Amino acid sequence: MNCKLMTLFILIFACSLPVQAKMYKWVDEDGNTHFGDRIPTKYMNKEHRELNEQGATVKKHEEVKVETEEQRKERLRRARIEKEEKKKAEVQAKQDKVLLDTYTTERDLDAALKARLDAVDSQLQLSNSIVQNARKKLDLTEKQITRIKAGSKEVPKNMLDKMENEEKQLKTYQEVAAGHEKRKQEIKEQFGVYIKRFRELKANQKRIKDEREARRKEALGL
Repeated sequence: MNCKLMTLFILIFACSLPVQAKMYKWVDEDGNTHFGDRIPTKYMNKEHRELNEQGATVKKHEEVKVETEEQRKERLRRARIEKEEKKKAEVQAKQDKVLLDTYTTERDLDAALKARLDAVDSQLQLSNSIVQNARKKLDLTEKQITRIKAGSKEVPKNMLDKMENEEKQLKTYQEVAAGHEKRKQEIKEQFGVYIKRFRELKANQKRIKDEREARRKEALGL
């Protein structure tokens, strides 16, 4: 038998084999079960099964969830929140590492706080001194202007300009002093947070150490 006849024989034999049709099983919206060789289009995305000739399940297709616009927005909102929380956790972990690497004991934190406050107090004292001097200069200028007006004389423009300039300077110096006061309060609040977190981290370290020691003793039968 030559090659051409052999090929023709194989093709004829293959075409004579019975073709196994797929059978499907699905449930409609009323809960009724259906069988057939094809599934209505509206049930294609619903849960359904492929069956063999004996009616046994050979493949199960899960329901394809169609996401609504509200569901999509909610999914994106949750994903955004999770991303933000993950970022916050990463930042917190870095801050915790710096805190533990920088300070060994809570006493170190107290000393650092005192040093920061002392530095700001020095700046604040200097600012307050400048404010007092500026206020004295302005008071003197205002008294001079008051005496001139009492004599029914016209106040020179340069003196009025001087008073205006001294008022602006005083306001600027007062704002600087207020900034130092604000910074002082911020440092207290900042170190309050540091100290609270430091205590939490140290307590957690102790808890982990105690748990490890307990497991070690248990393993040794102590």
